[in-house]
Amino acid sequence: MPVAIPRSRPSLAAVRQWYEDELRWPTTGTEPVQLLTGVRFDALDLPADAGRAVLGRVGRTGPVAIDRGGAAGPRMLMLVAAGAAEELAGLLEWLEWGSLGLDLTARGTGDRMPAPSPPPAPYAPWPYGPGPREAAGWVRPPEPGYEIEACLPTTGSGAGRGGRGIPLADRQGRAPDLVRLVSAAATECHRARLLRGRQARRQTDRGYGDQPFAFSNASRISAGTRPRSLTL
Repeated sequence: MPVAIPRSRPSLAAVRQWYEDELRWPTTGTEPVQLLTGVRFDALDLPADAGRAVLGRVGRTGPVAIDRGGAAGPRMLMLVAAGAAEELAGLLEWLEWGSLGLDLTARGTGDRMPAPSPPPAPYAPWPYGPGPREAAGWVRPPEPGYEIEACLPTTGSGAGRGGRGIPLADRQGRAPDLVRLVSAAATECHRARLLRGRQARRQTDRGYGDQPFAFSNASRISAGTRPRSLTL
C-alpha cells in the first residue's frame, strides 16, 4: 500500500518572499506570516461549512483560503476586491439580510489574515488544504503572474463576466459579481446556522411542528419564487 508522505513546510522567509515577490502582496513581520488586507484585496470571512456550500453553488470566485486556527472553528476566507469590506453591511441590508446577525464579516483596511503556505506547482486541484501542521491553506490558490485584482469579486457594470481561464487582456473589468457572492454567502451562513441548531437539539422539531427555513427575499429571487419584476 503506498504511503502518503507529507510535503515539507517552506521556511517563513520563503513564504514571505513568495507573497511579496510573486504576488506583490504586503505581509507582516510577525511569525507566523500574515497578509495585510485592505491593500490589494479584502476577504469575506464565514464558517467553513457555509463556505464549502458557497463554492458548490458559485462557480467563479477569486482565491479562497481556509483558516483552521481560530477558536470558533475553521473559517473560509474568500478574497474580494479591496474596498468590498466597507460595502458588506450595505449589501446585506439591501439584500434584506441585515437584521439576522449572520456569521458573515469581512476583513479590510487595518485587518490581516493568515498566510497559507504557497501552493505547489502545478497547482493542486480541489481539495487543496492545509497539512496536519498548518493552520491555513489554499482551497483555490492565487495564480502568480496574473493581475489578481482583475479576477476578484467586485461591484459595478463590469462584474460577473470573467475570471480564471480568460486572457489577462480580456479580464479587465470582468471580475465575478460581489453582490451575488454575498447573497450566496448570506444564504449559506443562515442555512448552516439552522442546521447546526437542529443538530445541537438532537431532534427535528417533532414537538414544535414543522418550521420551514426562513430565507430573505434575495434567496427566493435566486430560487425563482418571486415575481420576475422583483429579481436582481
